[in-house]
Amino acid sequence: MRARLDIPAGTLHRISHRSEILGQNRLGDTATREIVVYTPHGHDGADLPLLVDIVGFTAGGPAHTNWKNFGENVPERLDRLIHDGDLPPVVVAFPDCFTRLGGNQYIDSLVMGPWATWLTTEMLEDIEGRFGCGGAGMRGIFGKSSGGYGSIVHAMKHPDVWSAAACHSGDMAFELCYLPEMASALRVIAKAGSIEAFVTDFEKGPKYPGNSLHDLMTFAMAATYDPDPDPEVFCGIRLPVDLETCEVIEERWAAWLRWDPVEMVDDHIAPLKSMKGLWIDCGYVDQYNLVYGARRLQRKLVAAGVDHVYQEFNDNHSSIDYRLDESLPFLANKLLGK
Repeated sequence: MRARLDIPAGTLHRISHRSEILGQNRLGDTATREIVVYTPHGHDGADLPLLVDIVGFTAGGPAHTNWKNFGENVPERLDRLIHDGDLPPVVVAFPDCFTRLGGNQYIDSLVMGPWATWLTTEMLEDIEGRFGCGGAGMRGIFGKSSGGYGSIVHAMKHPDVWSAAACHSGDMAFELCYLPEMASALRVIAKAGSIEAFVTDFEKGPKYPGNSLHDLMTFAMAATYDPDPDPEVFCGIRLPVDLETCEVIEERWAAWLRWDPVEMVDDHIAPLKSMKGLWIDCGYVDQYNLVYGARRLQRKLVAAGVDHVYQEFNDNHSSIDYRLDESLPFLANKLLGK
């Protein structure tokens, strides 16, 4: 069942990629990763722009290629946009970046693994070598939520690799989106007895309470932004708050803030100015308060003279893939100099 049976389908290529570096993590995660690559109908991918889809927390890239009820998955969306002439033909890669702790922020971490390095080296080398797509000046990255976070951070830190980026509802203004979750994390630690007990109980199943995903996300963020270097600490997780009073530990919180896009942007204006295309959007009723961080980032970009598109839309954080109808044509056309 495809949403539009009258549109010719592109081809999905499933690649098993064995990384030389992703084994460098303390979670025990595999270094072999599936990458699904979309090539448009009638194209083998050669000389086309390459877009990389990095997904939100709890998902992996290949999930965006799964059948979707009452709507389109991303390949079907690409088929429609290309068929209707709204999107130039592009190759899109969907890498599996899922982790034991439920997701990824797509930066290098002592605990989570060297994800930024992998995305900008081994992963690209494999895809571009197989399909002849992308290359300097012809690569874009996009994502929502954690993927939106990864996209804007990659634009700041890896402008030599990516020439366009789209951040949909990305994590930023950490005191608004992360600190409110700390009290819940402390309650589950108290109930389980430890972070390790919570995580291992979560993994045992057979099901988990709904809010447990938020608590797991909090622990994943700790392992990402400020991992404990002590190998004896379970998954390197240390929180930036006092475990009894939930008071902020300034040193620990400062380590988190060094990865907040709103804080980072002041030191990364030149890389952002070098982008061919930069897209940022967020729903103005986002339930994780991300719109306020987006507005702060937008103000700084305007003040610094960074060329970009900023949009707010009447929706929250959930089920907003329809925003790709706007951002994907923007990215592809910018990469092609249109």
